[in-house]
Amino acid sequence: MASRAGSGSGASALAASPAAVRVVAALRRRSWTVAVAESLTAGLVTDALVRVPGASAVLRGGVTAYAADVKVGVLGVPGDLVARDGVVTGHVARAMARGACALLHADVGIATTGVAGPGPADGVPTGTVVLAVVWPDGEATRTWRLAGLRPALRASAASLAVALADGVLGG
Repeated sequence: MASRAGSGSGASALAASPAAVRVVAALRRRSWTVAVAESLTAGLVTDALVRVPGASAVLRGGVTAYAADVKVGVLGVPGDLVARDGVVTGHVARAMARGACALLHADVGIATTGVAGPGPADGVPTGTVVLAVVWPDGEATRTWRLAGLRPALRASAASLAVALADGVLGG
């Protein structure tokens, strides 16, 4: 017998987080749209937003820019910045968020970059997470050093990115 969508134990696992609900509501109130640029979270932030009913009214899309050349070529992160500082910096995260806004014609950009492991990358330790949110009249960047295994680090980074957006948008 086939199960019905939304029934069973899997339905609660797909529920939207309270922070994501507040972000979508705040965007709707302002008639703003959002674009997401993700590296280490590889779509988890976008997924968190689309779990909210009505997210299609505000979410323009997301770009998974895992490789440095994608950050540069698709999102417009300055190549000299990446060459000088690497990809796990606040400057790169902000440039990713701005690039997502420009590419997808959005008012707000959310970006994630960091190292999920299992080891360091380019001298940056595992668990380093850099997040940025840009919006028409501001920007915010946060850096965390998290502990845990790769799946937990990625999930925590996505949750922190949504929480940062919630905080700055006053969801």
